[in-house]
Amino acid sequence: MTGSIARQLNGYRLTTAKILYHLPDHPALLQTFVWQQLDIAPRFPELNRFLAFWEREIEGKLHSVSVASVGLIQPAELRYAQGEFGLH
Repeated sequence: MTGSIARQLNGYRLTTAKILYHLPDHPALLQTFVWQQLDIAPRFPELNRFLAFWEREIEGKLHSVSVASVGLIQPAELRYAQGEFGLH
């Protein structure tokens, strides 16, 4: 089993963060950065590690972060049919 699939089976979800930050040379201007990784909702430890790195190492001050998360592996959805159809 690959690492990505194993992580998803253990509760990791595809997480996308839209990060707005101030340009270091022009603080009145905002720039967008998109981050995407497998992470665990609602704590988001991977995203929090990345944001801590950003604040420690990147000059652009964070303005806001929007987060979306979705599970890629989900239980199958089954439905019973009420009728029977034949092909001729």
